[in-house]
Amino acid sequence: MPDGIRIYAIGDIHGRVDLLDQALNRIDADLAKNPASFEIEVYLGDYIDRGPDSRQVLDRLVARNRTHRMVFLKGNHETYLADFVNNPPILDDWQRIGGLETLMSYGITPSINADTAAQARLAAAFDRALPESHRRFLGDLKSSFTCGDFYFVHAGVRPGIPLAKQREEDLLWIRHEFLLCEEEFSKIVVHGHTPVPQPDIRPNRINIDTGAYATGNLTCLILEDDKMRVI
Repeated sequence: MPDGIRIYAIGDIHGRVDLLDQALNRIDADLAKNPASFEIEVYLGDYIDRGPDSRQVLDRLVARNRTHRMVFLKGNHETYLADFVNNPPILDDWQRIGGLETLMSYGITPSINADTAAQARLAAAFDRALPESHRRFLGDLKSSFTCGDFYFVHAGVRPGIPLAKQREEDLLWIRHEFLLCEEEFSKIVVHGHTPVPQPDIRPNRINIDTGAYATGNLTCLILEDDKMRVI
């Protein structure tokens, strides 16, 4: 990392505001014990779905962004939330990956296997329930972030393509081609998207998605100088 910069990178949260609160407390305690001249919190996307508190997760991150240096990356799950208002039939796919839990966190009670008319009503209700601060948050999400020798992204990158020319679809969705690649990517890729039992640290990439919504383990990776820690 560049001199004087400390990164706190946080993996997929998936609606677990309880685990997010614990992670924020650990970050604050670490900063109190080991002050940094310039710290940045980098969130790797998938804030919503699966867990019960997607709305509360976004509330917490919007509030913290007012007082801390934050970088928010887009995950594949955020694409469903952003598209649902204008494309209600996407609910057929969204509900398979936790979309109903997200709607319920906004006070909306969806029906399983809703027909076209019901989907339209749910989308209209969600449009009314979505705070303006959440719209701005979703609209400002970045596809990637680079600092020092590290490239932060949600899912990964396509091997053989320069980092500057990666497609957003791959950054949000890629899995096997990236995970099986042992070649260098010009920078070490820090990512989530594919749950692992514990942080997977390899020469070319670091996976910090430890399946928080199911395991209760939300990982925060700390990068500073030539060192890394996990809290």
